[in-house]
Amino acid sequence: MLVHLFRRHPREWGPVEWLAVLGLGALIAIVITAIVSFARGPGRCGDDLREINGDCVGVTADAFEADPDIASLIEAVAKENAQVKQGWKSPPSGPRIPYVRIALMMPFTSDEHSAMTTDMIRRGLAGALAAQRQANSFGGPHYQLMLAPNGRNLDAWEPVVARLADLAEDPRAPLVGVTGIPSSTTETRKAIAALSKHKIPAVGPVITAANMNSPYFFKTSPNNDQFARALKLYLDNKPAQRKGFLVWDNRTEDVYSQNLRSVFQKHFADAYDLTNHSSNFTGSSGTEKGIPQRFSDAVQKICNEKSDTVFFAGRDQDLPAFIERLARAGSCGRTTELRILKVGIGLEPTLTADAPERWLKEARATIVDASSVDRAWWDEKNKPGTALGRFLDRFEEIEKQHKLGAKPLDDGYAVMYHDAFGLLTDAVDRTFTELNDGGEQTTKAPHIPDKDDVYNTLILPSIAGNTCNSCLVGAAGTYGFEGPGKNEQWAVCKPVPVVEFPDDQSSLPLYRTYRNGSKSACPS
Repeated sequence: MLVHLFRRHPREWGPVEWLAVLGLGALIAIVITAIVSFARGPGRCGDDLREINGDCVGVTADAFEADPDIASLIEAVAKENAQVKQGWKSPPSGPRIPYVRIALMMPFTSDEHSAMTTDMIRRGLAGALAAQRQANSFGGPHYQLMLAPNGRNLDAWEPVVARLADLAEDPRAPLVGVTGIPSSTTETRKAIAALSKHKIPAVGPVITAANMNSPYFFKTSPNNDQFARALKLYLDNKPAQRKGFLVWDNRTEDVYSQNLRSVFQKHFADAYDLTNHSSNFTGSSGTEKGIPQRFSDAVQKICNEKSDTVFFAGRDQDLPAFIERLARAGSCGRTTELRILKVGIGLEPTLTADAPERWLKEARATIVDASSVDRAWWDEKNKPGTALGRFLDRFEEIEKQHKLGAKPLDDGYAVMYHDAFGLLTDAVDRTFTELNDGGEQTTKAPHIPDKDDVYNTLILPSIAGNTCNSCLVGAAGTYGFEGPGKNEQWAVCKPVPVVEFPDDQSSLPLYRTYRNGSKSACPS
């Protein structure tokens, strides 16, 4: 038929002949595209992810191309995930091991404008891997750690959330929760709201902006207001001359910095006269225009006003540049030591490197950090608590196998990502035990908890009267929750150490995030 068509003179062709030629051409193009695609393989993003603005985005249990410095950790997670799936398909002995999925939603690439640096990414990922391996070493359901990259600027979250919602409906191995969300920005706020709309419980390991709240969003880190209360306890004991100065990041897209500025003003504006003593700068993270890290105005005013207490409402990535600019000015006639008060998950290693330490001494300044962790907890002089000790054992194994950079525990990301994953696995284990006759072996298939079961366990009050029996005891302390409508799902009983650098001589009572909880209910 086609041969007959092509033998006809083109001027004799009608619509049928032309349609046949076009159809044949389209078919050939499709076949060629399929062959080329098959020959190339799944590509740099694998089968489950797609490229958006140069980043692989989506949800996968497998390895994919990301920042080279975290490639080996991604491979390790993919290997652990494959073993979990194999244990369900054909275990070496005994019954199939049921498993559920927890997603790690965060960037896996970084640049100079990202809120999360490569070091933060790999330490957070290492902490989550440590928690996954620890959870899979026990009985009960095992866990796949789904990797859910949402772009280096946290703005490619929509396809990720859509895929997570699909996985939550898988009856065989449901997605039961999300962790990893790293930064308080307008984009992460939208992502958190979308997860809550799908009724997927999420845990923020390092979220601190006090206004990052949503019904299904739990936080293991203290928030900025709680950090400020710990700093207030410090200043009540060491008020100095109360010559305060506020340095704040002016980027409107950064929810964290904006919230921290308002919290500092709320707690310290009157006592330290911050209303009349302040300067702003443009931070290096984010997409807003402007030359970042311009601190000349702030340093000049601090020198002129002989300030002794600076409140830094910005991200740790910008603090070394501020300290260097202070060092250029020296003590500039100040007669007292300058305290730089900040909040954060830990002491970022870029702050405690040789150069910043030298700059601090040149400026006669000390960093005072209200923190989620204290590096003294794992100092060789101290014996770590049971939960911290278990984490350190796992983390030491991972550190031997992967390059994690200098002082990989000090910024607190590894510890807090471990504990956030642990909060979800603890809820799954408690739910699984309750739903399956106390966890005893039966002939019937076990009931696998889903996202709704896990949320209903998480939302139960951890504190009852003067007891905290349902609180999670993690590597960085105790985490309790007060139930629906109370405290916006911020953890209660979490210790908040105040750490000084270079020389830590604080020796103050430890602040804890009691909020509405009873002090006597919190484990020591």
